[in-house]
Formats: sequence, C-alpha cells, structure tokens
Amino acid sequence: MTAGSSPLSFDAVSTPVAPAALASPAATFEEVYDTHVDFVWRSIRRLGVDEASSDDALQQVFLVVHRRLCEFSGASSMRTWLFGILLRVVREHRRSVRRKSPHLLRGAPTEDDLARVPDASPTANPEAQLSRADASRIINELLESLDDEKRAVFVMVELEEMTAVEISQVLGMDQKAVYSRLRAARTDFERAAAAMRRRDLGRTP
Repeated sequence: MTAGSSPLSFDAVSTPVAPAALASPAATFEEVYDTHVDFVWRSIRRLGVDEASSDDALQQVFLVVHRRLCEFSGASSMRTWLFGILLRVVREHRRSVRRKSPHLLRGAPTEDDLARVPDASPTANPEAQLSRADASRIINELLESLDDEKRAVFVMVELEEMTAVEISQVLGMDQKAVYSRLRAARTDFERAAAAMRRRDLGRTP
C-alpha cells in the first residue's frame, strides 16, 4: 500500500469471516507460533512498540498464548484471538513507556523491519527490497500520527485486512462504531500523508 491509498472498501471490511480462516481448537502451541509469529511481530511494530522492546513484547504475547491456548474454542479466527492478546500487551507497554520515557514512543523502523514486511524474499532484487523497506518506513511514520485506538483499527483493516466482525470482537464494540473509527483513522492518515508530501516537496532542490 502506498501512502494515501485505501485498498479496502467498507464492503470488503464487512465480509464475514470465512470458515477456512478459523483455526482448529486442537492446534498445538508450536503450530500457532510457527504460523502466526510474523503476524504478531509485525502487528506489535505497527502498533508502536520500538525495535528494542519488540522481542520482549513478542515473548510476552506468546507466554499468554501458551497459558491460554486451551481456552481457545475456535469461535473466532486465531488471528482475531491473537490480536486481542497482542493489543493488550502493546497497550500496557505503551502506558509504561509514556510514564517513564515518552520520547521513546516515536521509534523509527529499522533495517530489521524489512525481514518482516509481507512478501519480502531473500531472492528479491535489491531495488525491490529497498522499495518495500521505504514503504514500511513511510507507513510506520504515518501510523505515528494516529492515536492508539484509531491506529489499532487502521492496522487491522488496511494492513492486515481483518473484517469488521473480527475487529468488533477484538475491541468489544459494535460494527457501526468500528466503521466510525475507521473513517476517522483514514481521515487522519490522509492528512498526515498530505503533510508528508508537502514536507518532502519542500526538501526537493
């Protein structure tokens, strides 16, 4: 996704969760970890955890998963369940950072982020890798313009392509509220993207 674009329509957001997307309640911890670790790590970063703390947050998420996996019934998708856990971990981390070191909340993405960008491949040419890395940097910078609630909705919809049904389950709000928050998040994101374009144009010789 390029800055300023909106790949999903509201119709796409409201598509029900497909049965195939629901994970088996009998999935082992190792299977859940192997299948979803990149999704969890990527979401942790996109929700504003700096690189230095991301591994700790990832570990905390999967400690909770290990303890509570027996409670997962398959009534929601595994990604929905995981996002609810990681969102709580991220919120607690950011509250702690705000209290102790508020300047650390605006950590910039690093080269390590490239390895977690969807579709990144070790065989991709350098130009393609740089393009993905630059897109990841821009998106993360723009995400910093959103407050925590809007940021969570925007990440779930625009970047992870989760549905309004899934988001309402994660956030405990009805779908009308999800759409309202998404509209506000898209508006703020577009404003930030426009400001970035103006800033970049000002730097052009």
